[in-house]
Amino acid sequence: MYAVIVANAPAFMIEPFYGLLSHADLLIAADGGGNSLYRAGLTPDLLVGDLDSLKPQALHAFRQAGVVIHQYPPAKDETDLELALLQAVAANATRIDILGALGGRFDQSLANVALLALPELASCRVRLLDAEQEVYLAHQSVVINGAIGDVVSLLPLGGPARGITTRGLEYSLYEADLYFEHSRGISNTIITTPAHVSVREGLLVIVHRFTR
Repeated sequence: MYAVIVANAPAFMIEPFYGLLSHADLLIAADGGGNSLYRAGLTPDLLVGDLDSLKPQALHAFRQAGVVIHQYPPAKDETDLELALLQAVAANATRIDILGALGGRFDQSLANVALLALPELASCRVRLLDAEQEVYLAHQSVVINGAIGDVVSLLPLGGPARGITTRGLEYSLYEADLYFEHSRGISNTIITTPAHVSVREGLLVIVHRFTR
């Protein structure tokens, strides 16, 4: 099952993602992410969060349309996006794309990247997407389907990532270790397509910036 979650980034523009949204088996609004859907005339299948950021007219429209709503109290341990991700997993999603989770508040963006490491997502393919880039975890081995000249950064998450091997990138690595507190993995470039990255141990975030 393919799920798309729309989060609440302040300057998020939904128009570039109409094609992607049309292929979603499950469309989830994480609280204020529903505002973007409402403005575009789109209705989610599921609305999740404490609803403190959702405009009243959007909430009314979704209720009238029969949207399933999971409302949580404002005093909670999880962000609305984390709750939305757990709902997607509960619905047996195997692929999850998250829109509107990058940009805006730095603390929120940083926390959203960290959510990729949720144990519940270990068997899912999960990406954070905006118009210019995608962010995801490398689970053992991944193929990067980009264009020559695209920028790829490899960032350890929460500690060292070990045994990294790449193909198709300008600065190649073979059984290399990257460290959370160092910047060695920043700004590599695709020189042959598709590119490949594998990691033997640890969490490795791939940030793929499109140049096309």
